[in-house]
Amino acid sequence: MYNRKEIKTKARIQLEGNIFANSWMMALLTCFLISIINGGASAIIPVLSIVLAGPFAYSMAKMFVKQARDQRTMELKDMFCGFSDCFGNSVVLGILVYIFVFLWTLLLIVPGIVKSYSYAMAFYIQADHPEMGAQACITESRRMMKGHKWDLFVLDLSFLGWYLVGVLCFGVGVLWVFPYHQAARAQFYEYLSKSTVKEIES
Repeated sequence: MYNRKEIKTKARIQLEGNIFANSWMMALLTCFLISIINGGASAIIPVLSIVLAGPFAYSMAKMFVKQARDQRTMELKDMFCGFSDCFGNSVVLGILVYIFVFLWTLLLIVPGIVKSYSYAMAFYIQADHPEMGAQACITESRRMMKGHKWDLFVLDLSFLGWYLVGVLCFGVGVLWVFPYHQAARAQFYEYLSKSTVKEIES
């Protein structure tokens, strides 16, 4: 049974439960560098950020899921695994997700948000199955998220207070909250993937 508090507890354990622990600090550094590269690319060549978004989203998903499973500190070189593992597919997935969410948002804001949650597991799925095509990852994400979109939305919402505190700390605190949030999302994917296996076996 899904338990949000348990998901967040596992996320803290994944990061060694201390904001100055090696795992948390390395996750922070990785997220920060990816944000800087994406932001710089967007400022110089806006369309380039759309191309880079997929590989970096893949890298983030793979790093946090791997950390959730083996409890090891991340390595900086892994932030570029999206460019070596399945660059083409991750670029296509990033573009497709962007287009689909954008088109749904043109109808109304709420449908766009709902669809963004439908596709939320796509990069985690691709990280586990790099051989899968972009459309297949989106389809599988929609299947996995059926009946769980609200759960993930509430999980995300539960970090709002942390982000507000981070902003009050001159914005620097957000750097520590973001890895915690990403670790929780990775744990959410782990929960869904295990639940899916149990459903298939039963």
